Amino acid sequence: MTFRLPAGATIDVSEKPATRILLGISGGIAAYKAVELVRRLRETGAEVQVVMTRAAGAFVTPLSLQAVSGRPVRQALLDPQAEAGLDHIELARWADLLLVAPATAHLMARLALGLADDLLTTLVLATTAPLVLAPAMNQRMWLHPATQENLARLTARGVRVLGPASGAQACGDDGPGRMVEPPQIVAALMAGPSPDRPAPLQGRCALITAGPTREPLDPVRFIGNRSSGRMGYALAAALAARGAEVTLVSGPSALAPPALAGLVRVETASQMAAAVMERVAGCDLFVATAAVADYRPAAPASDKIKKDAAELTIRLVRNPDILAQVAASPARPFTVGFAAETERLEEHAAAKLRAKGLDMIAANRVGGEAGGFDADDNALVVLWPGGRRAFALMPKTRLAEQLADLIVERYLASLAG
Repeated sequence: MTFRLPAGATIDVSEKPATRILLGISGGIAAYKAVELVRRLRETGAEVQVVMTRAAGAFVTPLSLQAVSGRPVRQALLDPQAEAGLDHIELARWADLLLVAPATAHLMARLALGLADDLLTTLVLATTAPLVLAPAMNQRMWLHPATQENLARLTARGVRVLGPASGAQACGDDGPGRMVEPPQIVAALMAGPSPDRPAPLQGRCALITAGPTREPLDPVRFIGNRSSGRMGYALAAALAARGAEVTLVSGPSALAPPALAGLVRVETASQMAAAVMERVAGCDLFVATAAVADYRPAAPASDKIKKDAAELTIRLVRNPDILAQVAASPARPFTVGFAAETERLEEHAAAKLRAKGLDMIAANRVGGEAGGFDADDNALVVLWPGGRRAFALMPKTRLAEQLADLIVERYLASLAG
């Protein structure tokens, strides 16, 4: 068939087709969030085709998802009507991206083994589109060695993993395993690379410290602090989502690390300093979120200290100032510090910014009723020479996304001169 245009008429081909996303939903309580996720994906201009596992139907209805996606939901692999033309292969070819949210422990195990026993797992094997998982499960299931082994297998194959977040869970537990919220999933996908929108930190190296340090008093006891590592872990994931090759140097933390280029576990401030200085050369960004002990015992006891005396005196000596060392190093990276304060927040943070010659500093109040150490939420005041931005109290995963965007903004501005 031939179409003829009127004289002088043109066809505008500048508008590119919307991204085509296959959204897989597996059977976990977080499946109820899929309705909002579909809506937010469509707001970006994406076409969304929902594929549900049989168990997902116990938590969210196909009719609800069809209403927000504008497409019939696919559930069965061998559907006589849909499979007239091997439709599951056509679906696999159609997709620009396959996103599974929530991804349960059971689904991750099946994907790690390469099983294709339902429509969703078959599509994973049949598509060449990138695969992104947003895990959601009980915190003990997430931390189980079998799940962590499956996670390692999947990330080694190039699967991108968003989260999970940490916090209160439907079962009453508290810990890692919550599905990242729909707005953060969409933001991470939008920040990721595409033919039309390269990731802003693609090809850049980022080194991040996170968590507490522990300074031994004896083989049993240590001096530490209340840091959980949540903010640092979330920020590492957010910068990786923006294309950076991230290495995380972590003090002791119960959190499951995100999928990153490198993870170095340390315990003391001296170990953290050595790990950072060994790796910082050649890095483009350094972000010091770790709560590093300022002092350590001068002479830790080789045996357990007995409670024989009524009083005990311990002599402390200064630990290395990792942030100052990095900021003073030759050809230093773009350097971002953190300041945890109980009073005069901005005054102390501004003094630290000037004294150490930092590019940025993120200050948060600790010791109050909300936010700070070992909490799900936090608020920040971010300072840089000639600038300031405040972030209200919000979940640390969301705060990390917003802070990552600001770091990208200020870093790119520094390159532009």
